[in-house]
Amino acid sequence: MERIRPGRARRDGPPRRDVLRLGALLAPALAAPALLTACGADPASRVGNVLRVSQTGDPKTMDPQKQGDMTSMNALINMFDTLTTRGPDGRLHPRLALTWKVVSPLTWRFTLRPGVTFHNGEPCDAAAVKFSIERLLDPATKSPIVELRYVKGVSVVDKHTVDLHTSLHDPIIPEKVSLFGGVVVPPRYLARVGDHGFAQHPVGTGPFTFAEWQRDHQLRMKAYAHHWAGRPDVDELVFSPAPNASSSLAALQSGGVDLVTGLTPDAAQQLDGYTGVSLDSYTGIRTSYLSLNTLDKGPLHDKRVRQALNHAVDVPLLIKAVLGGKATEVPAMIPRGAFGFDPDVKPFTRSVATARRLLAEAGYPHGFTTRLTASNIDSNVAEAVSGLLARAGVDAKVDLIDPGTYSDRLTSNDHGALGPMYLAASTVWTLDGESMLQSNVRSDRRQSRWHNKEADHLVDVEELAVSPDERRRAFSALQRLIQDEAPFVPLYQIDNIYARNRRPHWKPGPAGVLKMASAEVSR
Repeated sequence: MERIRPGRARRDGPPRRDVLRLGALLAPALAAPALLTACGADPASRVGNVLRVSQTGDPKTMDPQKQGDMTSMNALINMFDTLTTRGPDGRLHPRLALTWKVVSPLTWRFTLRPGVTFHNGEPCDAAAVKFSIERLLDPATKSPIVELRYVKGVSVVDKHTVDLHTSLHDPIIPEKVSLFGGVVVPPRYLARVGDHGFAQHPVGTGPFTFAEWQRDHQLRMKAYAHHWAGRPDVDELVFSPAPNASSSLAALQSGGVDLVTGLTPDAAQQLDGYTGVSLDSYTGIRTSYLSLNTLDKGPLHDKRVRQALNHAVDVPLLIKAVLGGKATEVPAMIPRGAFGFDPDVKPFTRSVATARRLLAEAGYPHGFTTRLTASNIDSNVAEAVSGLLARAGVDAKVDLIDPGTYSDRLTSNDHGALGPMYLAASTVWTLDGESMLQSNVRSDRRQSRWHNKEADHLVDVEELAVSPDERRRAFSALQRLIQDEAPFVPLYQIDNIYARNRRPHWKPGPAGVLKMASAEVSR
């Protein structure tokens, strides 16, 4: 962790504004929150034992098996437990499952923690786990969660033991049930109230219970006194959406929230020097990239054009100029810290001359015009990337859309829904390279815009092989192939940056999941 102390400006290298001018990248600066002041009493001190957290969006639903986005999961993970969990140390730890093991190539066995109950008193046992996973996999549920694609059935061994049966060996099932795929829901309660009633008033086993959800305003949760791991320190947890960084930061300074999450470096810079506000920066694993549509006829169908884009996008400059150095370059999609990362695979050389030469060889000596789609949350990065591409003669017109529309298009089955080129990011929450590649590489996956038989084979190996060494070799070969074919422009893994007032004390794991059971507030 690196803590940025208020009032201390960075002086390493040329000023950010000058660096941006190098590539004609200067984007409109984020307007400083109008409510920020450097003096006055702290209204948050009168709140009591309540922790108020803002993130960039609102949950899509209160049904954890009918969502597949991190914004929703960040809130729901506080009301629902999973079979396993990632600790702040990045390691896999027990949660509802105490142990797990392979009993045959197609069977994973989980031994459950005894005595756990749902918030309504219903027992959380092997039958509940079986029900939950089968509900997740049932087509009628229409779950967007894809991690358990190889699970074909679940059997109860005894009250506290359950087997997951797969059609093919899946070596990282324990990692996959540490978040989305591992949530356990109450069968009896669901049978009584139905899916709609469950989404209206969710019941889990997590450290907080549902209190109230006012969509697009706030989600309130209360500490669960009988949680198996003990009662959380805070009495109440409140999540509020703040898609506009300026408003969330203003709310922090005025005492409306205690912790602002999902901050971009640009937004964080607005708080430098303000009294009572601290910025905490942690090494993250969320990885950003450009997805290129190689399937439609046009410039991006040519490998030389795609390679040219990789040479043109100066990622180190992008990190320095737009992200304030709060990111790490990713050579070939898989980030450092994830299983499968190959340190021998180096990034593209950054050369406008090389980019122009490749474009000329491909028949575009004067460049071409295309479209770059991004969520408006990432507007500064998108505009900067467009500016870098312009230096090589590629006119990438930026199309910014709201986060909800962006998410709907991204998860649709239309590979062209976000245009020829879009800016995306993956949280890689399993800390395994599979999570980074699972949806957008193999030809039959919903976000795949690159069909390559060798890549399909390597995906099968890294997803299914029993041997970790075999998986590691497949990941290395995939990264070399991705560099050669260039269906993506890998960018960076960004640090997790949080702004807070003096009250909260909390440390996230590498994926930045907002599990707040360990949080404390000063009173």
